[in-house]
Formats: sequence, structure tokens, C-alpha cells
Amino acid sequence: MTTLDLAPARRKRFNWAQPWVYLVALVAAGIAIAPVAYVWISGFRSTADLNAAPGGWPNPWTIENYARVLTSQRFWGSVFSSTLVGVGTTLGVVVFGVMAAFAIARYEFRGRNWLYGLFAAGLMFPVTVAALPLSIMLRTLHLNGSFLGLIIPQIGFALPTTIIILVPFLRAIPAELEEAASIDGASRLGFFWRIALPLAVPGLVTVGVLAFIASWNAYLLPLLILGAGGMPQDLWTLPLGVQQFSAQYSSDTGAVLAYTSLSMLPAILFFTLAERRIVGGLTGAVKG
Repeated sequence: MTTLDLAPARRKRFNWAQPWVYLVALVAAGIAIAPVAYVWISGFRSTADLNAAPGGWPNPWTIENYARVLTSQRFWGSVFSSTLVGVGTTLGVVVFGVMAAFAIARYEFRGRNWLYGLFAAGLMFPVTVAALPLSIMLRTLHLNGSFLGLIIPQIGFALPTTIIILVPFLRAIPAELEEAASIDGASRLGFFWRIALPLAVPGLVTVGVLAFIASWNAYLLPLLILGAGGMPQDLWTLPLGVQQFSAQYSSDTGAVLAYTSLSMLPAILFFTLAERRIVGGLTGAVKG
């Protein structure tokens, strides 16, 4: 195929005959990006400048707010806590989710459809409903106010989405591959480890990224388990750290905006870098 043959195909990607589609897309993107951009840019303004002209441009630009936050021990303590909880939640979700999804997708047993429906129903179960019994249960188990007491519930609430995404991936693996592996002497565990897991990598990346971002941005569960459980404020996760910093330095608007900008930056970068894998994983789940 020549370059001339490719030109019409390239032009078809931009159908200017439907300008309203692009207009709506630009408006939606602007609505989503504008508040985030405002917070980031306002972090380079002094509080006096913000009070004088809240919607203005930094004049002059200053990095004092960001430098103040980056040299704060409390900020880095919150980063450590959010990273520890996020990585622990992600590992638990991927490990337990893929094992449960493999059993539901590849094994025939009584109650399999009922079990899958139970996980699907878990998507409609809000965290707020479980707040009180969860707090009582964690207090009874002496896990209240600990990282483990936060990681375990977050894994539980993320498993329904994980299994709904992974089951189609694992179910779409041809039975002929499993039969061939069995003929070659591979056990079911060997098939799971050597064939099923590599083929399900797009789905695993998708659920891992979703679990990490949900954990990083979580507020209610950390508030109930860490905030009300006696965890030192220097080790609160970043969403709680933002709230605590805003309350303590409510008069210093520039520093609060800088703290907020830095707290959301890792999740945005992580999601941006993994965006294609997330879309590919969700597309594979729908096809499966």
C-alpha cells in the first residue's frame, strides 16, 4: 500500500462533518481539566495575590508554597502511607482476584453462577452502608488504626470489579490450550501459571491500576480506620492529609492548593502512563 493509499484513511480519522461531536468533546475536556489546572497554577501564587484576585494569573510566580510542602515531614509521611496502602491493596486485589476469577471462569462446580452473581451484586454495595459494622469488626480484631486494617477492607471492596473484569479474560482462553497443556503433562496449576496468567496480563494491569488509583484517592475508609482509629496524623494517607492540612492552614490558601496539587499528581501520572493498558484491558473484558 502506497502513501497515497493511506492518505484517505488518515483523513477519515477526523470527520469534520460532525463538528458538534468535537465541540462536546472539547467542552467536556475543558470542564475536567480546568479545575485541576487552576489548582496547580494557583499553587504558584501567594496567598495575598489569591485574595486580591482569585481568578488571576500568578504575578509574580513563586515556588515558595511547593517548596514548603515538599520540605514538610507530614507530607512525606502521608506519601509513604498512601504508597504502602496502595501497593498492598493492589497486590491483594490482583492475587486474590485472579485466583477467584480463574476458578469461576474455568471450573464447573455447583453454585458457580450464584457465586459470580454475588460478586456482581457487590458492585452495588456502597462503602457507607458497611461503615459502622466494619469499624466494630476491625475494633474487635484489634486492626482499627492500622494499615492492615485498611488494606483488607479495600481489597474486599475492589474484588467485585476485579472479578467482573477478569472472568471474561480467563473464560475466553480456548479449551484446546488447556487440553494441549494437559497432554504435555501440565497440571491445572501449571496451566494457570504458565498459560492463563500471561494471557490475562492486560486484564491484570487494568484491575491493578484501578485498584491503586481507588486506594490512593480513598477518603471514607481511611477516615474511619486511620483517622478515628488513633493513627498519628503524620501517617495519615494523602486525602486525609489534605483535609488536615487545609484545616490547620486555612488562612494560607496558596500552601493548601500546593499541597492538593502534589497529592493528586502521582495518581494522575500513574493513570496517564497506564491509560492504554486500561482501555485495552476493558476492551478485552467486553469482547470476552
